Amino acid sequence: MIRKRPLVRRTVAVAAAGAAALVLAACGGDDGSSAAGHGGHGTASAPASQGQHNAADVAFAKGMIPHHRQAVEMADLAPERARSAEVKKLAADIKKAQDPEIRTLSGWLASWGEEVPAEGAMDHSTHGMDGMMTAEEMAELENASGKAFDTAFMEMMIKHHEGAVEMAEAEQADGAYAPAKKMATEIIASQSAEIEQMNKLLGNN
Repeated sequence: MIRKRPLVRRTVAVAAAGAAALVLAACGGDDGSSAAGHGGHGTASAPASQGQHNAADVAFAKGMIPHHRQAVEMADLAPERARSAEVKKLAADIKKAQDPEIRTLSGWLASWGEEVPAEGAMDHSTHGMDGMMTAEEMAELENASGKAFDTAFMEMMIKHHEGAVEMAEAEQADGAYAPAKKMATEIIASQSAEIEQMNKLLGNN
């Protein structure tokens, strides 16, 4: 009995050390993956997300991509159709700002494991909502030129921008992803300024 006691103690000590090593290994493994796991609310579908995101962030990105694409499509009409230098510059500024945002929003969705809205596959149910132009309105703009184009472009873009501002305000209120909320703040600031500029050009102020 006297000889067995040290063996028992030694066995217990070894077992305890092994258990401690397993706990430490588990903790170490968690440290290495917790940032990505927590960023996607612990889901495997968002391994590359940086920081928390929620359903409002996804809705913001999925809604703003086709919204921006239409604004760029409208802006692309201006160089050939607009008469006003101010309208041409405004259209160029809109495209310059929104093209990179489309790429950023698409990157976020991809990193979250979400589907990026297909190019050219705009959901027609969104037309007329959030300031989106209908097919008829887009055709009207395409067929206009000179001062008539300038007026139609600005009137439509004001409506379009107002929709984008509303979407950005919803993101600010309900979103969780810091970069998306920052973009929303920038959209509100830039597009509100452009709305004011267009109203002045139209003589609405």
